[in-house]
Amino acid sequence: MESTRRRATRRTLIAVAACVAMTGVSGCTVPIDAVAGISVTDDGRLLGVLMVCGHRIDGATLYVDDADADDTTTVGSWTADRPLLAGLATWPLEPPTVGWTATTPLAPLTVRTTYALYGWTEDDSWSSTHVTFTLTDRDRLTPGKVLYQSISDDGEESTTTVSLTEFKREACRHD
Repeated sequence: MESTRRRATRRTLIAVAACVAMTGVSGCTVPIDAVAGISVTDDGRLLGVLMVCGHRIDGATLYVDDADADDTTTVGSWTADRPLLAGLATWPLEPPTVGWTATTPLAPLTVRTTYALYGWTEDDSWSSTHVTFTLTDRDRLTPGKVLYQSISDDGEESTTTVSLTEFKREACRHD
């Protein structure tokens, strides 16, 4: 019991330190309350995956993850028909997509390009972590597996591929 409390306290301290550091660097940030990932359908189509941890997410955007932050290119954006509340949401990034509206239809993805997917709210009250990937990463995925950026107990971020069941169980543990 004591070690569980210590881990929870350590996670809280890491999260607070990260928020303080981000606020100091960027001025304003949107609080994170969801985790983004990607997967594929049985026929190989790209799926967006969002695990909402407690509040809500209204949509998601896929963009080119370029080193020059002033030059980001949106390659797809989707708005959920209803706000996504706590729990798991998945949707194909290519139409038709029941429950989602493509506000920017998915553009063709290209090799040697890194993409990032994240979730957002229309009023900027909440957002999700982002997941970065290339077409090679997508091609390595199999149905039922989710690629996402996980955060270890010591605050280190790494790209991880897990089963959908494990993603649902673990994704919100570090938020």
